[in-house]
Amino acid sequence: MEDVIPPAEAEAEAEAEAEAEAAEELAATLKLAVGRIARKLRQAHAVGDTTLSEVSVLARLERDGPDSPGALAELERVRPQAMATTLAALEQRGLVSREPDPSDRRRVVMTVTDAGRTVIRDRRSESVQGLANAIEAEFTLAERHELVTALSLIERLAERL
Repeated sequence: MEDVIPPAEAEAEAEAEAEAEAAEELAATLKLAVGRIARKLRQAHAVGDTTLSEVSVLARLERDGPDSPGALAELERVRPQAMATTLAALEQRGLVSREPDPSDRRRVVMTVTDAGRTVIRDRRSESVQGLANAIEAEFTLAERHELVTALSLIERLAERL
């Protein structure tokens, strides 16, 4: 005798499967949209500008304070060699400084300079202004309210990843 699945249980399984498929489709669409936004914001900066990796390191140093190259590599999830290259480029342009670690003179810590803070502020301003212009031109007030709601959900999602 075959196992017979009660109709209510079969319907619940089908519904759960449909919800999982919908969540996967939503995730794929969201990934594409966020990727397009990020690409367009990156493309808006002139060639030779600070790279996304460099801006990320500068922002981290500004937000969290001085840190060692090794710790920065771990936090940014890159290899120490890649971080060394990024930090060397930033240091060469005077955007970060290298100083002995006060607690262990054998180590060094990197600190964002005033010039680095200016780069972060200017870059943020350009990106924010570009987004603000697009929002103002493309979205009604009601749609802007929807974006605010969606943004809180996207922030929650970002924290969950």
